[in-house]
Amino acid sequence: MSERIAFIGLGVMGYPMAGHLQQAGHTVCVYNRTAAKADKWVAEHGGLSAATPAEAARDATLVMTCVGNDDDLQSVLLGEDGALSGMAPGALLIDHTTASANAARLLAARAREQDCDMIDAPVSGGQQGAEQGTLTIMCGGRGDSFERARPVLEHYARAVTLMGDNGAGQLTKMVNQICVAGVVQGLAEGMAFAENAGLDLQRVIDVISQGAASSWQMLNRHGTMIRDEYEHGFAVDWMRKDLDICLNEATTNGSELPMTQLVNRFYAELQEMGGGRWDTSSLFKRLQARRVRH
Repeated sequence: MSERIAFIGLGVMGYPMAGHLQQAGHTVCVYNRTAAKADKWVAEHGGLSAATPAEAARDATLVMTCVGNDDDLQSVLLGEDGALSGMAPGALLIDHTTASANAARLLAARAREQDCDMIDAPVSGGQQGAEQGTLTIMCGGRGDSFERARPVLEHYARAVTLMGDNGAGQLTKMVNQICVAGVVQGLAEGMAFAENAGLDLQRVIDVISQGAASSWQMLNRHGTMIRDEYEHGFAVDWMRKDLDICLNEATTNGSELPMTQLVNRFYAELQEMGGGRWDTSSLFKRLQARRVRH
């Protein structure tokens, strides 16, 4: 069943995700803060673009957002030009932003005040997953709204799962980022140890990736780490934002996250090195830099 979709936010994730929806036969109207990006998307995929989020959302049955953080969400959803002001009763908001659970609950309440509903639906899989349509989406919201959203989300996901009420999707994404941070740091330390020991890094990875040490990060990032290539993937700036969200939530639910705190500090050091836009696997580069100094 074809939907009229507003897609707000055409970053490295949103751009291909919106493209999958247009290619699947939905009518997609995009909005991006930098209008040139929206114009480029329309030239590439067809569809429409709008001058404001409210204009994009007008007449849409689904409004999808994929922006940077809580503040960006408020900017594109609330106010006179915000998407919520343009949404008709019965429309469904689906938010792919990695944001706080609190923001998800507040936006769901605002949507229901005007007879709409909202699903928080953060994603995992990175730019590669968005382009290939193989994302994992963890959702929070009402069951009927989730079932309405599921067939649309499956255009760019291999797994779409309802985790609970609004906010549960964001909480699950926090678990994801906590686990990723530890795995990437472990990989970086192992590779730094191997390098310092004079081992052939590629041969080490070829061996240990066949056993219990293997991970998505090892299989997909070891090559670029060896080649000192970090101008790709998920940026340190965004990971720091995500880990800050995790640590703030941990103070609320009483969780101890010593490893997450430590890795977050390491990412802050990478930002100081000028690596805010480097891929998160640049934790290896930090260790190499420290080895040089010592």
